[in-house]
Amino acid sequence: MEIFPEKRILTVSRLTSLIRGVLEENFEHVWVEGEVSNLAMPASGHLYFTLKDAGAQIRCVMFRASARALKFRPRDGMGLIVRGRITVYEQRGDYQFLVEYLEPQGVGALQLAFVQLKEKLAREGLFAEEHKKPLPPLPRRIGVVTSATGAAIHDILTVLNRRFANVEVLLRPVKVQGEGAADEIAEAIGDLNRYGAVDVMIVGRGGGSLEDLWAFNEEKVARAIHRSRIPVISAVGHETDFTMADFVADLRAPTPSAAAELVVKSKEELASRVEFLRHRLVQAMGRILAEAGGELDSLSRALRDPVILLGHLAQRTDDLSARLERGMAAFFKDRGRVLEALTNHLKIRNPAIAVERARERIIALRSSSDMALRRHLDRFRETVSVNTARLEALSPLGTLARGYSVALKLPERQAVRSVGQLDPADRVELRLSDGRALCRVEALDGGTSRASEWSSG
Repeated sequence: MEIFPEKRILTVSRLTSLIRGVLEENFEHVWVEGEVSNLAMPASGHLYFTLKDAGAQIRCVMFRASARALKFRPRDGMGLIVRGRITVYEQRGDYQFLVEYLEPQGVGALQLAFVQLKEKLAREGLFAEEHKKPLPPLPRRIGVVTSATGAAIHDILTVLNRRFANVEVLLRPVKVQGEGAADEIAEAIGDLNRYGAVDVMIVGRGGGSLEDLWAFNEEKVARAIHRSRIPVISAVGHETDFTMADFVADLRAPTPSAAAELVVKSKEELASRVEFLRHRLVQAMGRILAEAGGELDSLSRALRDPVILLGHLAQRTDDLSARLERGMAAFFKDRGRVLEALTNHLKIRNPAIAVERARERIIALRSSSDMALRRHLDRFRETVSVNTARLEALSPLGTLARGYSVALKLPERQAVRSVGQLDPADRVELRLSDGRALCRVEALDGGTSRASEWSSG
């Protein structure tokens, strides 16, 4: 008799759990390289993508906590090196790679993040020259955003004291590297703008590695510089170091010391410039006074004796007065002749004479119009008499007076012009010269169809 071993039956969930345990226990801290495809970044903040090569592919997931630490954004087709572990997504029974860290193949993550952000801000126009503000020629107060204990502030103060010790410096201390440094720098730029009593601002730090300078590559710092109403000089690292702040700032200085030299001119330079301008002003004033003196001498020589000049003017005045008197006399004489001619003309054309002639004309016209009106009324009366006689001759009342009547069929009161309009028993109104009579038709005579009706009646 054959003995069968006891069956061990597993649920799907239990089997999947056992498989997940085996995979997670044996595939921890695995490094994998491949090409990204089917990348999805939903609102949850997780990253979902497929990592593939020429022979196979595997689904990958990177949860929000790890994805938030990324300095760059993966794209489809990008080569990645990822670190993580194998796990099983039990709801679908699929195995997947849980990514804890990733970096691009062939280039560092920070460098790729720098390139991506630079392209993004360039497209938005943050580097455009039209946004660059000019520096004030001689600022009274300079704001500095840097570490209070770093070498940058020491270098800046040393240069400013040497070049122009009278200028006032307002330090807004911040962290310049590490977690939260970018937030502090962006906030400090906003604070100095809200303070308002700052003419120009230096934002920077001393040299360091790309990781040390990274706070000045953050997007929030670049946008804070772009929003600043105060001109900003970027002074980050050494001369060979370039950060995002350098591209957005109104002016880039290779070092903090160079920024201090750019922001103010030295007192000796200013004094030399003032002396140069003073010398030019003295020379210009000397030339102007010399030219004015020469012109004055020329005018003095050209000026004649005022007694003689006044005598000539008095003589000229007498001549003009005599001419004026002669001219006025001739003018009034000529106007007198014109006035006399107009007076004679008015006498000839006296309006009173014209009015009298018009009045006589009106009387004559009124007499003739009265005669014409009477003749017209007489003709009108004759015409009315003739037409009245004709009308009376043609009037139906005259006809009725001679013994005739008018028959009206009721109830329409339609005039009866033919026997054919009547039927026996119709009611008829007779209109006579002195009144009306109401009648009923008893019989009709006047046609072949009505003759029998009259006979039988």
